[in-house]
Amino acid sequence: MYLTLRTLLERGEEDPEVRDARSGILQKGWVPEILKDQKPDGNWESKDDLYRPKYTATFWRMIVLSDFALTYKDDPRLKRGCQLFFDTWLRDMSVFEKHFEVCESGNLAKTLTRFGYDDEARVKTVFRLLVSHQKDDGGWHCWDPDLGTLDCWEALAAFNALPKSKRTRSIQASIDRGAEFYLERRLYREGRKYEPWFRFHYPNHYYYDILIGLDLLTSLGFSDDKRLRPALQILKEKQLPSGLWKLDAIHPDLGKGANYSLKGRKVNKFALERAGKSSKWVTLKALQVLKRVENAD
Repeated sequence: MYLTLRTLLERGEEDPEVRDARSGILQKGWVPEILKDQKPDGNWESKDDLYRPKYTATFWRMIVLSDFALTYKDDPRLKRGCQLFFDTWLRDMSVFEKHFEVCESGNLAKTLTRFGYDDEARVKTVFRLLVSHQKDDGGWHCWDPDLGTLDCWEALAAFNALPKSKRTRSIQASIDRGAEFYLERRLYREGRKYEPWFRFHYPNHYYYDILIGLDLLTSLGFSDDKRLRPALQILKEKQLPSGLWKLDAIHPDLGKGANYSLKGRKVNKFALERAGKSSKWVTLKALQVLKRVENAD
C-alpha cells in the first residue's frame, strides 16, 4: 500500500494515510513474515554461509526486504542483517576485490544502499568496482567473457538505488553506457529468443526478465526512448482483463525455453505469491513503468 500511495498516487510522506501505510510495513504482510524466521544474530539458515542455500539464506532474504522502502533505522533486525555483510563479505576489502563478482556485488551494493549505507566507505568501493568491471560494449557479465549480457543487470540496479545527488560522474557515465547496451537490444534481443525473459517473476534474485529491464531503464530516466516500445507492447499485451498482471513463474524458472537444469544442486524456492495467479508485486512494477512512460510524453 505504501509504495502504491507514494509511486502511483504521488502522495507525500506527511499524508496521514501514507504514514499509516509505512508504519504498517513492519506490522503485517510479507516483511514481518520474512523477519519472523530471522535468527538472533541476524541470519537466516546458517550464520556461516550467507549465500546458501539459495534462495532462503540471509543474502536472498535481505535482497527481498530491501524492496520495501525500509532502512536499517526502522528495525534493529534489518541492521543486524546488514552488519553480517560488513562483518563477513566486506571485512577485508582486498579479499573482496580479489574475488569480485558482478552479480553478487551488484545485489550487495543495491541492498546496503537501500538500507541506508550508501555513504559507508566499503559500499562506495563496491560501486567503484562495478564501474571498473563494465565491459567495452557497455554491458556486464557475471563471469569472464569480454562481452556483456542482458542477464547481468545488477550493476545498473545498484546505481539505480543511489540518489541522483550521489551518483559520481563515472557512475553516471556507466549508467548511460549500460542503458545504451540494453536499449540497442530492445531489452530482449540477444542472439536468440530466450523465453524466460518473457515471463514475469518475483522475487527476481539475480534472474532477468523484460519487466526488470523496463523498470530499471524507466527509473534511470530513459522512459522516452523509442527503443522501449517493443518491450512496452509486450508488457501491455500481458495485462489481464482485470487490469492486473500475473506472476508467471517462481525462480529458478525451469519452464519452456529455459534450457538448463539444477543438476542436483540444492535450491529452496522462495515465493511470496502463487505462480499463475494475479500478482500485487508484478502489477505494481508494471503500473510504475507505464506511469513513468506516460509522464515522459
